[in-house]
Amino acid sequence: MLSDYLKNNIQFLDSVSSWEESIQIGAAPLLTKNKITSEYVQEMISNVNENGPYIVIVPGIAMPHAQNQGSVLETGISLLNLKEPVLYPENKEVRTIIVLAAEDSEGHLELISDLSSVLIDESTMNEFKNAQSENEILELLDREE
Repeated sequence: MLSDYLKNNIQFLDSVSSWEESIQIGAAPLLTKNKITSEYVQEMISNVNENGPYIVIVPGIAMPHAQNQGSVLETGISLLNLKEPVLYPENKEVRTIIVLAAEDSEGHLELISDLSSVLIDESTMNEFKNAQSENEILELLDREE
């Protein structure tokens, strides 16, 4: 299921100038496909400013998200992989940004469950973080699902 949501929503860049930009670029595929509005991007950034870097779910991986207040039009997920880490608050280095947009409080639970199965195994998580192409990521997710 996760691989279906991520298909054509994965980007690779060398670097970004700030954690805010990592969220903006990471969310771009969802914005382009009208799954979210630009307000949702701002809400995710505000969320980090208000609550700190709790979105860094494991070392090197952040999952920006916000409560849907009308700015998520359809559940979606996108991924940005960086060669150079970007610093999130509290000096947390992040290379993988997984933007989660959920229509409601339950629709994304299966996506998070699928992602957890990848991140729970250290070697699989390292493969995920070091993937160089969308195909590599999708094949890894298909194998784990």
